[in-house]
Amino acid sequence: MRLLRMFVFVVLPLAFLFATIHALVMPVAAQTVEVPPPVPGFDPKAMDPTVSPCTDFFQYSCGGWIKSNPIPPDRSSWSRGGQLDERNQTILHQILEEAARNPDPPDQDTKKIADYYASCMDEAGIEAKGARPFEQEFQRIDALKMKEDLVQAMARLHTLAITAGFRFGSDQDFKDAASVIASVDQGGLSLPDRDYYLNADERSVTLRAQFVEHVQKMFELLGEPPAKAAAGASAVMELETAMAKVSMDRVLRRDPENIYHKLMIAELQALTPSFPWKVYLADVKAPPFQTAIVASPDLMTGFDALVGSTGLEKWKAYLRWHVLHSQADLLASAFVNENFRFFGKTLTGAQELQARWKRCTTFTDDDLGEALGKVYVQRTFGAEGKERTLQMVRDIEKALERDIQALDWMTEATKKQALVKLHAVANKIGYPDRWRDYGALRIVRGDAIGNSLRSNEFAFRRELNKIGKPVDRGEWFMSPPTVNAYYYPLTNDINFPAGILQPPYFDKSLDDAVNYGAVGAVIGHELTHGFDDQGRKFDATGNLADWWTPKDARAFEERAACIVEKYAQFTVVDDVKVNGKLTLGENVADNGGLRLSFMALMDRLAGKEKKPIDTFTPEQRFFLGFGQVWCGERTEQRWRMLATIDPHSPYKWRVNGVVSNMPEFQKAFGCKPDDPMTREKLCRVW
Repeated sequence: MRLLRMFVFVVLPLAFLFATIHALVMPVAAQTVEVPPPVPGFDPKAMDPTVSPCTDFFQYSCGGWIKSNPIPPDRSSWSRGGQLDERNQTILHQILEEAARNPDPPDQDTKKIADYYASCMDEAGIEAKGARPFEQEFQRIDALKMKEDLVQAMARLHTLAITAGFRFGSDQDFKDAASVIASVDQGGLSLPDRDYYLNADERSVTLRAQFVEHVQKMFELLGEPPAKAAAGASAVMELETAMAKVSMDRVLRRDPENIYHKLMIAELQALTPSFPWKVYLADVKAPPFQTAIVASPDLMTGFDALVGSTGLEKWKAYLRWHVLHSQADLLASAFVNENFRFFGKTLTGAQELQARWKRCTTFTDDDLGEALGKVYVQRTFGAEGKERTLQMVRDIEKALERDIQALDWMTEATKKQALVKLHAVANKIGYPDRWRDYGALRIVRGDAIGNSLRSNEFAFRRELNKIGKPVDRGEWFMSPPTVNAYYYPLTNDINFPAGILQPPYFDKSLDDAVNYGAVGAVIGHELTHGFDDQGRKFDATGNLADWWTPKDARAFEERAACIVEKYAQFTVVDDVKVNGKLTLGENVADNGGLRLSFMALMDRLAGKEKKPIDTFTPEQRFFLGFGQVWCGERTEQRWRMLATIDPHSPYKWRVNGVVSNMPEFQKAFGCKPDDPMTREKLCRVW
């Protein structure tokens, strides 16, 4: 339920997968891992000079790269940022290979990442077990005798981060941001969004049929007869469709008021009379608490009705499916391949399963991210990178301060509060000041799925233990190698992992113009999120509080509506348009972030001679630095999926949609009034 504002393309993963003990420890075969050179911060060969920058700046910046870089068969999306992500992944691979072969690890964290990775890479051991790691979980589910037993079954699965039915955990109290409170949120769906279950178009109907076929095949791989597997798959679709109907859509969830319902335990019990919360909370070993945030009361009411109206055998099939689905990537190859066939190939358009080392590196990062991240930071992130990033942050904060002071649509009263919030923003660069302690997490070499499930439980316990305690404002929600960044309104901070502070986002060998266009736009983007349609509703301390005058709020909404309308005209693929309301916050941040970074660059270059480099002026290099970080393409299936679930616009419109709003771009490239990048309607909030 966290309102994380993510800049790039990596979504925060839930914990990944796995289970059971392998008695014979297989050695990890030695691999020589060569790390590719960094992605260039600016690459003239990536451009398409046959296109005018004033006609299509995305194509001008990226046409050469797109032509020369088809989507790899194991990907559904490929970009210059994706190249950096893969390079970071290769560095992690190198670290893990070395650790896994070291008979004398220097510390417990190194031993844990080594044993976790080696267990995942033990393909022969995993293959030999088949589906046996799930025998105990399935036996518990099969033993359910009455509806009341569902409570204990769901509590067990939630402890393992398997979100059957709904999610339970902790979060900051939106209106008391210094404290952590219990939280209940919607969940329990396998497809990417509620709309996948509800849309009536032919594509959606076909996809649902393919999903049911996939669930049946997975059940058959467990050894179930076809008739039982088909009935189970039908039950899964029936229950998940019912939950989708009462789930809140993504646009409504963008308003924090819509997902803030603070209830006493007695009120929560009244909302779900068929679900005994006292039993559930005892089973998940939740600490004592009196109130919880219930994000979606309608979901909980609908879930409670399903508990009462749906037969126990259907619930058993649903629970078995969610156990199997949550761990499918670490089972024997038959399960892995079938899981990829639907969730990889059919859903996203990827043609090949990723190499095992890539998957195991990702899983290790997901479950032991800060243990692995410590070594990554030592190898990649120098003091110079951190200091130059901090300098850019300071410059862009000054630009935002000047921008707020100069706004002609905001009154002095609201400007004053906006500046208080800006001055309170905390900057977190590279990695945490205090690394996470994994001492209580038991990792056993040879027990891949057990390691994953224990990691899930470790993370779940860690979340529940926060309830009733002060907020840890030093916590990070991304691991250091992640190619991403975020703003978090409840702590009013911007976070830039070391993983993104590499070329092409930040290249210490290049001039300020390119770096301000690339990572500077990221910094400005995250700062602007504090003042977008969601962020503006939180104050300097992170509380959900209205610090705007009614007049200023109306002025903001008018300017935001311009961006909604403009982006809603852009095509994602074929007949699919950008959802202007879903993408509003990211589009506001893209536009404001680039403008702020440009202002900061002009301040830095003031009084200096602006010499062209590679024939381009500093202003042109700034915009090219920005354009080239978005060079990329996706499969049609991936575009369609992201149009439903992703709050970011497609690469092309993250570039063209922004520069067409900036007279500074038009001046830099000498665009004429009737050029496509010029005649677009100008929209501006910040």
